[in-house]
Amino acid sequence: MLRRMIFNRLRTSALSLILLVTIVFFLIHATPGGPAYSILGMHATPEAVAALNKEMGLDHPLWQQYAIWWEHLFEGNLGYSFTQHAPVASLMGSYLANSIILYVLATVIAIFFSVLIGMFQGYWAERTPGVLIGAGQIIVYSIPTFFIGVMLILFFAIYVSWFPPGGIGGDQSAGGALNIGSYFHHMVLPAITIALPLTAGLSRYFGHQARSEYRLDYVRTARARGVPPLRIAVNHVLRNAIRPLVTVIGMMIPGIFVGGILTESVFNYPGLGWLLWRSALEQDYPTLSAIVLLIGVLTILGNLAADLTNSILDVRVRYE
Repeated sequence: MLRRMIFNRLRTSALSLILLVTIVFFLIHATPGGPAYSILGMHATPEAVAALNKEMGLDHPLWQQYAIWWEHLFEGNLGYSFTQHAPVASLMGSYLANSIILYVLATVIAIFFSVLIGMFQGYWAERTPGVLIGAGQIIVYSIPTFFIGVMLILFFAIYVSWFPPGGIGGDQSAGGALNIGSYFHHMVLPAITIALPLTAGLSRYFGHQARSEYRLDYVRTARARGVPPLRIAVNHVLRNAIRPLVTVIGMMIPGIFVGGILTESVFNYPGLGWLLWRSALEQDYPTLSAIVLLIGVLTILGNLAADLTNSILDVRVRYE
């Protein structure tokens, strides 16, 4: 049963990946004037366009271009950025590590506080503390990410001067060692900016799961037997309520990237989101399409990992 479920999930993910690559390919060719004009600009000379078309294989029939597109992807060739004069793969590699560290840090913060807040909300459901927590979640979730970033900069960077307003630390010191403290010091405000909306959404979902668990008979039986509330919360409610959260986290990967794009732009943080924003402004379509493709692939893989993890944790999912 488990093997069959894994095979079905892998098959669905593979089909989604093929569809994603195909959509990105045709979107590039749907730009006005074709990919060459998108790369060189609408004022490019016909000679320059013809030369680039020949260099990139764009003078071939569409089906051959599609085959070449797949061949380049398997080779790791994502194209060349003519605005930044560098291969797209190496360009993305120089920004990818910063984004991964930032997004992982923000996700860990969001998961920790989501579980903590959700447990309190589930315990105090339909009472004043639970209602206040729910109202706070709605307010935080409705605030635009860029506004949260600006407010954090105004208070923590300008007013009290606890954190830098932007950029990235970790410059090489005089002895040649990486300044890890400065690196993470610059990362605190961007990570909180991404984590706040995530926490509001995840904690609300987890709060509903915890409230449902608290209403079940086995919890009432444990209370009647005199089991301490903390033991009930940790050993029973938390263990059962946290399983569906794995799937939700996988589905929120696109939201993390969207928040990251705005956050990195506000804080001038050199990550993939900042590179995507810059590529959009400069009409750097090779870089833009490569980042969109990467985000799509990570979303598919994230959902696949969440489904498989949830199936291993909860045997009921396998039979569904």
